[in-house]
Amino acid sequence: MRIATFSIGSERRVGIVDLENGLVVPFDLTSAEAREGILAIIERPTLPATLAPIALDQVTLEAPIPRPRRNIFCVGKNYRDHAREFSRSGFDPGAVDIPVDPIIFSKVPDAVIATGAPVVIDPHVSTAIDYEAELAVIIGRAGRGITATDALDHVWGYTIINDVTARDLQQRHGQWLIGKSQDSFCPMGPWAVTRDEIDVADTAIRCFVNDELRQSANTSALIFDIPTLIATLSAGLTLTAGDIIATGTPAGVGIGFNPPRYLRGGDVVRIEIDGIGTLENRCAEATR
Repeated sequence: MRIATFSIGSERRVGIVDLENGLVVPFDLTSAEAREGILAIIERPTLPATLAPIALDQVTLEAPIPRPRRNIFCVGKNYRDHAREFSRSGFDPGAVDIPVDPIIFSKVPDAVIATGAPVVIDPHVSTAIDYEAELAVIIGRAGRGITATDALDHVWGYTIINDVTARDLQQRHGQWLIGKSQDSFCPMGPWAVTRDEIDVADTAIRCFVNDELRQSANTSALIFDIPTLIATLSAGLTLTAGDIIATGTPAGVGIGFNPPRYLRGGDVVRIEIDGIGTLENRCAEATR
């Protein structure tokens, strides 16, 4: 099942996406409930009643969780080819090619934007903006000390994230939060799918920049699979319903080219993940 957060005028709603018929079927939620997007669905034991369908082309899609309650958990260097291209770039001298344990960092909730919204590039702040196509996990059931065997039972579903990164800020500050958390640096969507929709051990991911294929991989190539990531994070840290885990990006990011191929105003980044859909955002230079 595909669940979208969307708006009609100033009113936010949540509903089931019917792609075959080009419709979205809203749930009967209060305005306060719908304000949190699919969190209103995740936290219910059963789905609410539905209202009359609306044509998809009459609504504006928003991020499935427009403003997460906590920072988004992210995983670095989780595909071998990407870990090697990152090492070859000289960005992280002395670091091992393939991590022994998952590398975890985060992005702030305010960075989240919807498909179709602009990724804002401010050349006064950064001139090295990169793209990173990622499968994101949405936690549906809280837990601490979750075993890898039980991990997928705690998953509600999945969505797409573009882990946009200011490489120069990432390097300058010696940590990743600032370079990863600039305004608009977390496109998410176009909607979320329930966990039964895809096989996360065998799901294709592609990223295009201006229709040029830059990234193409499969989740079967993850160094640390999703159960391992959930077990790692929840060891001493309670995961809660609505938490988001971006699982890492494959090879083909801008910094991996020689010279690097960073994003510029007007560039369009399109990410496709089989079984979910397409997340597309145009880059726009900030105006001052």
